[in-house]
Amino acid sequence: MSDFQLSRRSMLRMSASATAAGLLSSEVLFAATVNSAGPFVAPNDARLGALKDLNGYFPFTPSGSVEEWNTRKEFVTRQTMVACGLWPMPERPAITATVHGRVERDDYTVDRVYFESSPGLFVTGSLYLPKNATGKLPTVLCPHGHWANGRFHDHGTDELKRQLESGGEVSEVGGRHPLQSRCVQLARMGCMVFIYDMLGYADGGNLTEELAHRFAKQRPEMSSPEHWGIFSAQSELRCLNILGMQTWNSIRVLDWIMTRPDCDTARIGVTGASGGGTQTFLLTALDERVKAAFPAVMVSTAMQGGCTCENASYLRVNTGNIEFAAMAAPRPIAMTGADDWTVDIETKGLPELKQHYAMLGVPDNVNAKYMKFPHNYNLPSRMMMYEFFNRTLNLGVKDIAEREYVPLTREETTVFDATHPAPPKTEDAEVAMLRAMDAASNQQLAALTPKDAAGLKEYRRVIGGALEVMIGRAFPGAGATEFEKTDEVSKDGYIQFTGKLKLKAHGEELPTVGLLPTNWNKQAVLWFDGEGKSKIFSSDGAPVADVARLLKAGYALGSIDLYLTGEFTEDGKAISQMPIVKNPREFAGFTLGYNHPLFAQRVHDVMTLTSSTKNHPEKPEKIHVVGVNGAGAIVAAACALSGDAVSSVAVDTAGFRFGKITEIRDVNLLPGAVKYGDVPALLALCAPTKLAVAGETAESTPVAAASFKAASGSIKYLPGAEAIVDWLLA
Repeated sequence: MSDFQLSRRSMLRMSASATAAGLLSSEVLFAATVNSAGPFVAPNDARLGALKDLNGYFPFTPSGSVEEWNTRKEFVTRQTMVACGLWPMPERPAITATVHGRVERDDYTVDRVYFESSPGLFVTGSLYLPKNATGKLPTVLCPHGHWANGRFHDHGTDELKRQLESGGEVSEVGGRHPLQSRCVQLARMGCMVFIYDMLGYADGGNLTEELAHRFAKQRPEMSSPEHWGIFSAQSELRCLNILGMQTWNSIRVLDWIMTRPDCDTARIGVTGASGGGTQTFLLTALDERVKAAFPAVMVSTAMQGGCTCENASYLRVNTGNIEFAAMAAPRPIAMTGADDWTVDIETKGLPELKQHYAMLGVPDNVNAKYMKFPHNYNLPSRMMMYEFFNRTLNLGVKDIAEREYVPLTREETTVFDATHPAPPKTEDAEVAMLRAMDAASNQQLAALTPKDAAGLKEYRRVIGGALEVMIGRAFPGAGATEFEKTDEVSKDGYIQFTGKLKLKAHGEELPTVGLLPTNWNKQAVLWFDGEGKSKIFSSDGAPVADVARLLKAGYALGSIDLYLTGEFTEDGKAISQMPIVKNPREFAGFTLGYNHPLFAQRVHDVMTLTSSTKNHPEKPEKIHVVGVNGAGAIVAAACALSGDAVSSVAVDTAGFRFGKITEIRDVNLLPGAVKYGDVPALLALCAPTKLAVAGETAESTPVAAASFKAASGSIKYLPGAEAIVDWLLA
């Protein structure tokens, strides 16, 4: 639920109506609305309702065809990669793992393994091997989930008693050591098994469990552009988050284990429960090398994952865990449910997944089963998993049954000792690790600066592809909008219209004003101001000087209140903080993992008005878009996604940079914006549309200059916002 409240004072009144533009006679080209006297009434906009959070409802609607699914899958894959900070996939040099401290058991061995997946980020785990095995081994990866002490987990005597009484376990060793039990049994079934730590658990790298999984309050001392840590606005702006780092570790585990001569790369499975289930379906979704997946007690249409390590900005905007499971298709996947948020998996989720798999021609490759136990990975669940991998990895085991074994002690399990020292868990280590990731990303993306048409195409694929995810909506097509006129007033030389511009499919309603000169030249200027449409009028209700000049020259004018500016607020002023969900933990991913950032929503609004204008029956011959007073970057982002809908764009950035943001509730926080080039990249993606920019120079935006040169386009650097109208009229 949002903490943005709708109970406000009376709305600021305007003596002038609004603007529309691009009309003939009484036909409206732009939509507009302005409140008259009386108590404040908010626009009828669906976005003013409660925000979605991790406890929402996340159904999956199967695609109607393979082609439709392939298109959808490509976008969701890219969305997931952006959310994880893995778009484009980072460089993956060869891994040199430290493997030591072998423990011998009757029919299997256990090695201790650690390596750096990137500088300062560690993978730590236990490698189980069947003793005396020859040839290539089927392999199962085990991300462990939120078990106390991770790989060192021991249920203890009290929990063991409960497990035995419930029928969830039948032996003491299985009941006390469920993580080790699955590894031992899979090794006895002939598999190589690698169970590895989540960050902070057991040996898990240089971050503490408290920080990685229980983070609650922002750290001002770790939030400046010069010195920042995980969960800060600066890390969000680079899509650096715990979920992404754990997913990267999972990918690097695959990279490493597949280089082993004893790994059968055609038979690789993954299984984990709870948070380990999250890693299971994300790794499977992103990496086709996984051949079979068994995420236990995690996949559902209900709660999507309550930990900071299971959430990231953008991750579940318009998607959810059922669809992530669907991305395994046509590879086999099976799931368990329990008396938790997964209780309804057999009736909510599985039927849609069955339909999805049937559409792909493999209806038997998906299954889910509810078991009446609390949240678990107990023996009945493990037995279902063993049977699943026996079939899907062709293990050929006839009689599957867990047997007694001698569990590893903590001392036999830890990968760090006097000879192999653990990395420091300090703020300096955290900062250094994040800085190294940021530097590697910067180097990788800087190489994309376009030098020619081919380079520009790749730049658009990568940087533009990221922006498509960050904004999260395509340019609306013809018929997507409708206008409800509320007023029409004849003025000296123009007609002023007010009304409501509605984006029907999304339930959005924008207060809009339009001005149509009597000598209309068939061109329209869409004017976006960061404080709302009232800024195109002076205090007496007449158009401001720049707008009056455009009207006199025959240009129609249109403007709207961007979301949460103008008529969306009680006093007509833009809000000062981004709305967030009600969650006591100050992590942006709990809000922005499920809802578009406010910046993106305002970009949607620019595209809505632009689409309405472009697709009006009177079809203006040219559309010019202007962004000023805080709307410059918003308009640039919209232009980058609007194709050839506009003829020219003029923006004043006022030197704004996302990289200066230090608060996670900043209204302009757009996760990933710094990673993908900040404002200069938005300008670069506008090419070849004719562009004028105030607040910048060629030296401050070299990638934009390079992009326009590669596109044979025109970019003009203006001395200030006051030069925009001169440029439009030139």
